[in-house]
Amino acid sequence: MSDVYDLLWEQLARDKQITAQLRKRRSDSYEVSVKHALVSEHVDDGWEIVKELKFKTKLKKSKSKREWFTDQVWALFADMGFHALNREQRFLLPYSSSNSQEHPVEVFAVDDEIAVIVECRVTESGPKKGNFKKAIETLNDRRKGLINSAKRLLENNELKVVFVLATYGYFLTEPDRGRLEESNIQYFDKETVDYYRDLLKHLGTAARYQLEANLFPGQKIPALNSQVPAIRGKMGGHTYYSFMVEPVKLLKLGYILHRSKANKNLMPTYQRLIKRPRLRAIRAFIDKGGFFPNSIIVNIESNRAPKFDLASKQVEGTQSRVGILHLPMKYRTLFIIDGQHRLYGYSDTNYSSKHTVPVVAFHNLEREEQVRIFMEINENQKAVPKNLRHTLNADLKWDSESVTERVTALKLQIAQDLGEDMSSPLYDRIIVGENTRTNTRTITLDAVKQGLDKGSFFGEYTRSSMKKSGTFFDGDNDKAYQKLFPFLVDMFTYLQLICEKEWDRSAKDGGLLIINIGVNSVLRLFSDIVDHVVAEEGRTVDDLGPQLLGERCSALLEPIGTYFDELEELERSKIRKAYGTGGPTRFWRILQKVVADSVDGFLPDGIQQYWTDESKAYNTQSFEMIRDIEEFLNRDFKKRLQEKHGSQWFKKGTPITVYESSTTLAAQKNREIVDESEEKEPWDCLHIIDYRKIALAPGNWKDIFEEAYTKPGEEKISGGA
Repeated sequence: MSDVYDLLWEQLARDKQITAQLRKRRSDSYEVSVKHALVSEHVDDGWEIVKELKFKTKLKKSKSKREWFTDQVWALFADMGFHALNREQRFLLPYSSSNSQEHPVEVFAVDDEIAVIVECRVTESGPKKGNFKKAIETLNDRRKGLINSAKRLLENNELKVVFVLATYGYFLTEPDRGRLEESNIQYFDKETVDYYRDLLKHLGTAARYQLEANLFPGQKIPALNSQVPAIRGKMGGHTYYSFMVEPVKLLKLGYILHRSKANKNLMPTYQRLIKRPRLRAIRAFIDKGGFFPNSIIVNIESNRAPKFDLASKQVEGTQSRVGILHLPMKYRTLFIIDGQHRLYGYSDTNYSSKHTVPVVAFHNLEREEQVRIFMEINENQKAVPKNLRHTLNADLKWDSESVTERVTALKLQIAQDLGEDMSSPLYDRIIVGENTRTNTRTITLDAVKQGLDKGSFFGEYTRSSMKKSGTFFDGDNDKAYQKLFPFLVDMFTYLQLICEKEWDRSAKDGGLLIINIGVNSVLRLFSDIVDHVVAEEGRTVDDLGPQLLGERCSALLEPIGTYFDELEELERSKIRKAYGTGGPTRFWRILQKVVADSVDGFLPDGIQQYWTDESKAYNTQSFEMIRDIEEFLNRDFKKRLQEKHGSQWFKKGTPITVYESSTTLAAQKNREIVDESEEKEPWDCLHIIDYRKIALAPGNWKDIFEEAYTKPGEEKISGGA
């Protein structure tokens, strides 16, 4: 090794050095201890005092987002078991034959067989659209030289070298996705890092199998025997192979399609994340000599059927054949449909290479068929949660022959992507798959779907055919998605801009907009707005084009921003109390009215009738409340006056004006009444204002009414008010 590579080798942390660095890398801040005399200098440079010791002061300073994210990626590879990593945040690796030109690498992780070169790109204010054309082209130009340097540094000509672009706060453009794929550069965003971090929590270093499968898809796995004794047969129209194999071999070959952003390019995906408590229980069971006789179900994905050498002797009269199966010795070719816990339960045990597990392997099953098998197997076991079923159905029903099922899949895919696509303002606000609910991630896929169910986006249809095209959908899911999803992202983006304070207000804090009822209502309003613009312009959505449609529709949202700016807490409380079957409809109608009051000609179907009926219902309710109040006062005042004045209660207890007006009114009413039994007493002819006059009449308030009718907390105020 030359002097250059000797120096490079010394710049790598190894073994205990990695352990020492991990604590610092995982932290979101730097820590130092300095002499007291140097404290002010550090404080001026942004450091905060943590604790004053006898001879030194302990200080800390927050890492920038770039430093923090780079350290998170570094720690991920360290926890995955890589033997050596760069000490400093930037590692200069030569890429020219003379070693005079060097490329800065944020993370350089190596072991005996693999080297990973990671470039990190971070925006301090996101999410925002990235532009990585230059970075990708630069890596491509220097790829050969960097690979040669890595091989020379590790003194291993067989070393596998992979390049990774890791970003935080950015979302990729389609051109950049294409460039990465063409350049064979892997892409990690924060969700990918979080996914592997979760896997590490559950699997420990066994998570490395998933990582390697993603880093080297389709590449050959060295030093792995591919042959297993097997039986070939037919089932459900599919060829399958039944065999026994050591778990360690299946762990290297296998891949689990977890529902996560890390696997989005492999959609549809369907597996739940492995549960650590269950995994620990399985490992303990295996360590005690336990075993599982039921088969692990896998799918072999390869361009050609796996090689199967028939044995010389076969059993006659059966469709099954005995022989030697040659498994494809490549990363990410065996997809685990069922049995991930049983398989990973063998990782980190003494039996991963001593036991064998039964496997049933299909070949090239369509992903939708894999989803069906998964759901059927799990149907009678632990129930698949509703939110996860929605996520799976977005994939499963996309190409269904049923129009109803296709539209359902389209709505669910849009709902899912609104929560998972970083370009969406609802990113990480929607609960997708088995993600947990948080204070900000509270919207369900069902709420978004129900909002999309209403309105005119998807038209009218039966199970077998379209009855009427929608504003965005005429039967083709792909075309509708390409138009509707960007439109909704733009509308929510504008809504976020004009409702800035409300947008950041959670349900816990009384928020109305970014919760289930709010998103449901807003989606219905978006449909109303599109209908209005299309009718006013006399052109379809396609004729208008995305830019003009977006401009016209967003302009109609302006009054919503003003509405939330001026919304009083009492009205907010009334809306929240109206939750239930009618809650979303009422809030949607409120938002409709807000727009209608400011936009001439905006009259969605049913809006006038709704508010007419609402007014009647409100008036009826008010009258009933007033009547109840009057009846109570009539009984209570009469009782109290009788207790004070006895039989002369009416004369002595009522002011002269009330006495005369009620007596006159009773006489007028009685002149028109034929049946004497129905005649009115003066006391029956009081108005609400009369009760106030009676209560405040001389001698009445203090002696009769003060204690009962003073507002709590105002007892010491003169007059009780």
